[in-house]
Amino acid sequence: MVEVRLRLKPVSKSCCSACSEEEVSKAREWLEKLDPDTIPKQIGDVSYSRSSGPGGQNVNKVNSKATLRLPLDQLLMHIPKLLHQGIRESRYYVKNSDALIIQADDSRKQRDNEHSCYTRLYSLVAEVGAKTIPGETSQAQRARVQNLQKGANENRLRRKKTHSNKKASRKKAGSEY
Repeated sequence: MVEVRLRLKPVSKSCCSACSEEEVSKAREWLEKLDPDTIPKQIGDVSYSRSSGPGGQNVNKVNSKATLRLPLDQLLMHIPKLLHQGIRESRYYVKNSDALIIQADDSRKQRDNEHSCYTRLYSLVAEVGAKTIPGETSQAQRARVQNLQKGANENRLRRKKTHSNKKASRKKAGSEY
């Protein structure tokens, strides 16, 4: 007979073990309300430069590439603490200037490229939030986990009792000498 053992690993609430449940719920609410237009435009500096690549005269003469520079000290004031580490680990983070630098030259229009920068910033924050902030556990899932833990503990105690009885039966047989 093959015995199947069920091992339950404790689930970490988030990567930030010092964070309270209240902070996590506030971050969850903030992330639900987030959209590209809620990001304040005044915290970053947008500059325009000449784009590169194919495009002929338009590329050579018009400053259509948008570069959004967001100093982290200003950006992180608007973002929940849980997301700060993920933002610092993003591909847009520049350590020397302690800022996020996002560039876009997808379109021939400055406004479209600027909007594309803010959309990329939104995508970054949403992605970091999805990875960092844990989802809420439903009552049914909690009850299921509790039942599994209870069953695993009962199984462990039953095995322990069986092992103890086996040892005790060996002891009795050996004492007759």
